[in-house]
Amino acid sequence: MTQQTGLRQRKKQQTAQALWAAAIGLFLEHGFENVTVAQIAAAVDVSRMTVFNYFPTKEDLALHPVEAHVGDAARIVRERPAGQPPVEALRRAFLTGLAERDAATGLSDAPNVLAVRRLLRDTPSLAHRALRLVARDRELLAAELAGPDTEPDVLARVAAAQLVGVREELIAENVRRLLDGENADAVHPEARAAAEAAFTMAAHGLHRFPGRGED
Repeated sequence: MTQQTGLRQRKKQQTAQALWAAAIGLFLEHGFENVTVAQIAAAVDVSRMTVFNYFPTKEDLALHPVEAHVGDAARIVRERPAGQPPVEALRRAFLTGLAERDAATGLSDAPNVLAVRRLLRDTPSLAHRALRLVARDRELLAAELAGPDTEPDVLARVAAAQLVGVREELIAENVRRLLDGENADAVHPEARAAAEAAFTMAAHGLHRFPGRGED
């Protein structure tokens, strides 16, 4: 990458971040449905077309930091040490994220992070779009589990659904507790224990999960 290309890329990232920050501020103040692209553009002193060049829809803009993590599970599996099971790689990465209070684990109580989480929770169109991002995450992980140049079969898709599901449920529980007013540091021990148990369940297979009426 040349110096000029690097500078251009940084400027694009800065513009995208400025657009997102302005949009989130407006969404939180006026409500997602009540904010226009023209208002977002005016807040950053750019044209409406510039906004659309970066973000085709308002949903894309609001979910920008969430979309940045689509493919994380596939990347973690792809970059894991030789011989390490995928579930172990994902477990370690998630536990590290919890320890670092990474927003991607749901365990960040930074005010701006909680504000965005609340916006996503309370805006149906954003919640629906977020589900599509989760589906894309599953597809990418299934492809990684299947291997290069191989179409994911049903078992790869089931494994991906299970592993992404573990992550999403852990994230959702952490977010729920923080939005209810709990402190991230106080939640961390139980969040870590839940993650350990959930990934252990995934590692051993769902056949170990007690069915209805069983001990």
